[in-house]
Amino acid sequence: MDFTNRDQAIGFSSRQVTPSITDGATVPALIENAGHDTKRRFVEFFTASIRNKNTRRAYLRAIDRFCSWMEGRGLTRLADIEPTMIAFYIEEMQDGYSKASVKQNLAAIRMMFDYFVTGGLMRHNPSLSVKGPKLTIVKGKTPVLQPGDARLLLDSISTDTVGGLRDKALISLMLFTFARIGAAVSMNVEDVYQNGRRYWVRLKEKGGRQHEMPLQHHAEEAMIAYLDGANLWGQNGTPLFRSLDRKRNLSENRMAAEYSRWMVKRRSRKAGLGGLFNNHTMRASGITAYMMAGGTLEKAQQMAAHASSKTTNLYNRTSDAVTLDEVERILI
Repeated sequence: MDFTNRDQAIGFSSRQVTPSITDGATVPALIENAGHDTKRRFVEFFTASIRNKNTRRAYLRAIDRFCSWMEGRGLTRLADIEPTMIAFYIEEMQDGYSKASVKQNLAAIRMMFDYFVTGGLMRHNPSLSVKGPKLTIVKGKTPVLQPGDARLLLDSISTDTVGGLRDKALISLMLFTFARIGAAVSMNVEDVYQNGRRYWVRLKEKGGRQHEMPLQHHAEEAMIAYLDGANLWGQNGTPLFRSLDRKRNLSENRMAAEYSRWMVKRRSRKAGLGGLFNNHTMRASGITAYMMAGGTLEKAQQMAAHASSKTTNLYNRTSDAVTLDEVERILI
């Protein structure tokens, strides 16, 4: 297969990456100028080695920013890029970006050059000796609902409409199974199934892992009410959480993760909780409530399908409640 046909087969034109890959981002001129083999390796880097679409988008933005910076300083050949140039770029980035963003950009640059080296296109990776900023995260930034507020949110959702049934089922799923929004909206109807007396859910987690969890009784009630109200039982192979049409009826289309973020904010405001909360809030709130009730970090990690307990602990905000209790001791 020639390269032109290969481009078309995977979604790349000679200058453009289609929305199915990276939302219309262009192939950097620095890559274009490197020739046929380098451009093909670049395409393979984003399509074959990075499976998560969000990571793919973030890394392409990082690489495009890096290449534009180099091109703006007269660099036209990849082989001319040296460690000192990359170090200067990373140093300059720290003036306008968070440490986490800088580290992600450096990771993308390293991975791309590694891919070129293993493909025999470069002799060495010029970014290996470049150090990123030190970043220690002991607490996540996601706002968390206290258990009473989480219950208030659920109770505030009217279930007189199919939209309300759907929203309550989705929020309950995230709260009680610690599910990521991406995994939740990717579910099909058959991913809710009966196992003995209780219902379980099947979630597709990062890295292609399949994660199965029993539904807590409140989540089970909300899910069954939604499946009953929407007449979804038996519609295997179709989306579980769906968008609404203009008449506010359930459509055949899968609910978008971005829309669910807006939905959570709208529901939070309506419950009188403000608009700071998002999908990740539900995951973090569920973990926090579990830990406050005496749950262990190890079990929380297993339930959240985290590869590391350090990641799980970022979602644990039990210390926030302690802090609130302490500040109320200040009587002035």
